[in-house]
Amino acid sequence: MTRHIRHAAVFCALLLAALLVNAARVQLVQSGSYDANPANRRGSIARYAQPRGDILVGGTPVTGSRDTGEQLRYERTYQDGPLYAPVTGFASQVYGTTFLEHAGDALLSGSDPLLSPFPLWNDVTHGRAPGGDVVTTLNRHAQWAAYEGLDGRKGAVAAVEPSTGRVLALVSSPSYDPGMLSGNDARAERAWARLNRDPDKPMLNRAVRQTYPPGSTFKVVTAAAALDAGVVTDLDAATDSPAPYRLPGTTTRLTNEGDGCEDASLREAFEWSCNTVFAKLGVDTGLSGMTRTARAFGFNDESVRIPFGVAPSTFDTSLDRAQLALSSIGQYNTRATPLQMAMVSAAVADGGQVRTPYLVERTTRKGGATVATAGSRPSRQAMLPSTARRLRELMADVVREGTGTNAAIPGAIVGGKTGTAQHGLGNAGIPYAWFVSWAQGQRDPVPRVAVAVVVEDGSARRGDITGGGMAAPIARAVMEAVLDS
Repeated sequence: MTRHIRHAAVFCALLLAALLVNAARVQLVQSGSYDANPANRRGSIARYAQPRGDILVGGTPVTGSRDTGEQLRYERTYQDGPLYAPVTGFASQVYGTTFLEHAGDALLSGSDPLLSPFPLWNDVTHGRAPGGDVVTTLNRHAQWAAYEGLDGRKGAVAAVEPSTGRVLALVSSPSYDPGMLSGNDARAERAWARLNRDPDKPMLNRAVRQTYPPGSTFKVVTAAAALDAGVVTDLDAATDSPAPYRLPGTTTRLTNEGDGCEDASLREAFEWSCNTVFAKLGVDTGLSGMTRTARAFGFNDESVRIPFGVAPSTFDTSLDRAQLALSSIGQYNTRATPLQMAMVSAAVADGGQVRTPYLVERTTRKGGATVATAGSRPSRQAMLPSTARRLRELMADVVREGTGTNAAIPGAIVGGKTGTAQHGLGNAGIPYAWFVSWAQGQRDPVPRVAVAVVVEDGSARRGDITGGGMAAPIARAVMEAVLDS
């Protein structure tokens, strides 16, 4: 009998060992596949079992959480959803996350190990700390001024602080309410289908994910390249530029919108946006010089994140001389995001320094304790400081007495550059109206804001669509909002 008991005990021990081995296999080796299995809802239930952390603008949350009482308990809510949608993105129980909701998802959902004083214990218990908060760099008044200025028209606005790279406004229009996508019911499905069918693409972030021909606003880059290369040494000297200008190697003649551009000085050409002068300057500077300066400003950089990704602005590096002439006036296949052109304007305002743009000032735990800060940001020199000084002078002339007078702010120094970009087959599309600018208040030691505005569908006759007429007033409103705050 003792022998049979011993055999049974050994057999039970083997069964227990096999059970432990199998449990270890499931818990350690195969846990990843079980977690990733679409049928496993434990992760989703845990994710939505507590309120999500908030995204803050000016110290005030622009997001929230609503208790639904359902299995996926908390849904995301938004204050002024369309106003901040290009910044927050959406957090949907069905369609995932975008923009700051995506970039900060671990912190906002409470799964970031930095939120817990005992992260290893959380790994064992699969517990979650309360969601943290994301504090943005946005200026609430500037954001509203940009949104109100676009007034539903297709377009975008980006504003940055030149001395730091802080993003002060980021608006895309038309917009949408991300709260419509938060839940998992039929209403969210209908909203998703409607938004994706909309030909105006309200979910497209035109400020950072759409590139446009920058038109004459790119002449800031061309002027910087020509001045740095020594092609131009005197702002008031004649440039020996014919009008019209025959594109090199072709019979195509480039013309200007107005008269007085033949042999115009760089100051006059910049003030009145002479295509012929800048096309020739680009050719005289050469492809290598133009490419070097464009790259220094941020063109062809695919690594920009604020912290979500930004579409790369492009300057072609394999152009013939005729194509280079057109690229130097922001046409041909030169493309830029509004954020990139705000960076160009900011570099002029900041002595030639291009500051890396950023949208998150800091992240915090629910109680307000700081988790991480933006810290020091890398910068690069886009042009000589002397070149930046002369470009500030040229841009100030544009606003004082040139094509950008609609951007003038009493008591402030304002610099700007207008642009009207042709596009479409045979340039048949409605032109894009551009304006880039910077502003320095009466008591400010340095410029406080740089802005880029693009309006896609100006509601006017084609011949009346200009950057100075349509985009400059929006830029002025944004700059005034920053200076007044």
